[in-house]
Amino acid sequence: MGLDGCGLVCKYILVVFNIIFAVVGLAFLILGLWLRFSDSTRGIFEFEAFNSSAFVIGVIVLIVLGALMLIVVTFGDYGACSENRCALQVFSVLLSFMAAAEIIAGVLAYTNSDKVGRQLGEFYTSIYTVYAASGDPAIAVTLMFIHNFIDCCGLTGIPLIEIVKETCPKPKGFIDNFSMSSCPVTISSLFDRRASLVLGIFVGVGVLLIVALICSATLSSLIRQSTSSPQYITLTHTTPALAAPQPYPHDFASTSYPDQDPVVFTPLSVVNIPVPQA
Repeated sequence: MGLDGCGLVCKYILVVFNIIFAVVGLAFLILGLWLRFSDSTRGIFEFEAFNSSAFVIGVIVLIVLGALMLIVVTFGDYGACSENRCALQVFSVLLSFMAAAEIIAGVLAYTNSDKVGRQLGEFYTSIYTVYAASGDPAIAVTLMFIHNFIDCCGLTGIPLIEIVKETCPKPKGFIDNFSMSSCPVTISSLFDRRASLVLGIFVGVGVLLIVALICSATLSSLIRQSTSSPQYITLTHTTPALAAPQPYPHDFASTSYPDQDPVVFTPLSVVNIPVPQA
């Protein structure tokens, strides 16, 4: 099915967008499933007292969000590559819900920045407790990433007595050997100070989803126009189907109507016959 320049641009934008979306969604899903079924964290989900903890809620959000992103990518890639309007319409509906949820989540996180900061601090405390009980090297890598990203060290911020001191960043000065920032406090204050940046990130992602939504709607409209418009086949003198008619035999014409003048049919030079597309 032929598409014009605008249709091809929208198609390629959707393909690239869905590839990036698939990578992010798969990473979320794998991380969530690993945190849910890992031997070192499985016990947290077996106690009802921890069902409302920030760690459990965060893992569930990762799994649900990753699975939803992969479902959206499936419809988007199939609709864009095969130019299927039904798949593109489902993709557009799902994408509109995700864009609205993304913007709403950013606004709520901005207006409740202090509460969200405390919950993120509780999430770090949950990961810290799991590592202290199990010593899982994979969780150690997660803690090392957090410590180096926000420049903090454990719950107390004192490397000499910290259980996770091997995951703390290297001291940048003499004082850092004895005292560093506490991670829960740093996370809470950092989110509170950077609430505007977090809102911008959420809104920016929502705008990208809206751009993909516009491309999907445009591509679906162009596909509908190309399928509904009839196509024509141009026939000329050389077309066998409309060749000049052969004259009747002389004896048949003379014996049937001897007194009537012969009728001559002039063949059409060009005929446009609409051919509906299946």
